[in-house]
Amino acid sequence: MGSALHSIFTVIVAAEFIFGNLSNGFIVLINFMDYVLKRKLSLGDQILVFLALSRVGLIWEMFLSWLKVLKYSFSFMVGTELRAIILSWVFSNHFSLWLATILSIFYLLKIASFSRPVFLYLKWRVKKVLVMILLGNLVFLLFNVIQMNKYTEDWMRQYETNTTWNVKVSAFARFSELAIFTTIVFSLVPFTVALVSFLLLIYSLWIHLQKMKFNSIGHRDPSTKAHKSALRIIVSFLLLYATYFMSLFISWLSKTHQNRIGHMLCLTLGLFYPSGHSFILMLGNPKLRQACLLVLRKMMYWLKH
Repeated sequence: MGSALHSIFTVIVAAEFIFGNLSNGFIVLINFMDYVLKRKLSLGDQILVFLALSRVGLIWEMFLSWLKVLKYSFSFMVGTELRAIILSWVFSNHFSLWLATILSIFYLLKIASFSRPVFLYLKWRVKKVLVMILLGNLVFLLFNVIQMNKYTEDWMRQYETNTTWNVKVSAFARFSELAIFTTIVFSLVPFTVALVSFLLLIYSLWIHLQKMKFNSIGHRDPSTKAHKSALRIIVSFLLLYATYFMSLFISWLSKTHQNRIGHMLCLTLGLFYPSGHSFILMLGNPKLRQACLLVLRKMMYWLKH
């Protein structure tokens, strides 16, 4: 049974790794080509590019963790290797989550139609608002780095001063639990902000549909379509985000009980988020969707000939 699960997880992780790199790489490539031609990128496209780059880093980080599980199981990491892995994880996780949340706020400010002065003020200054949010969340990043560095120092000190294997195992399990729990805590803020953006968009769509109730255009007007498209993207983000949270929780449990299969399951589930959501973003973006269809048509033509 364990061997069968091992094989299934390996196939899924390999597919997610390839698919995630291709989808995020495609987003970066198409926008780079567009920038070369037009010498400018829209604010939404800029967010997509940086989000895709952060997700490439997150995908590689999780894939390397997978390889380490396959090769070393629960062997210990110390020194430079541990610091590099922890910092890489903190940065890639932070920007992957916060840039997706900023994209949700961008959709809200661009599409929602509220008449409140505060909302109109933010809507007219959307770029400044997003930049301020991005700069503001660097405070969370700083606290996260400080906390993770403290856990790393404590683990290295216990590793060097204790020679008993059972003590080291217990210390490493404690270190892993604290690191994962801290990641969950710091990930709750962007999730909450994205959820609020989603609820406000639903409310805005409801108001808009009430206004259009007696209009002959009905549900086919551009504003309704824009609302629904943005809602689909944010819903997919929240659902995959929830899966990502679940993977972190499973990882926490597996570290507590030193369960190798549980750790493999958490990595398999976790990779759905950076791989799957990027593909949904491609389908929801007209430029990326058309470019993807063009590539597929050319591939089909080459395969036939």
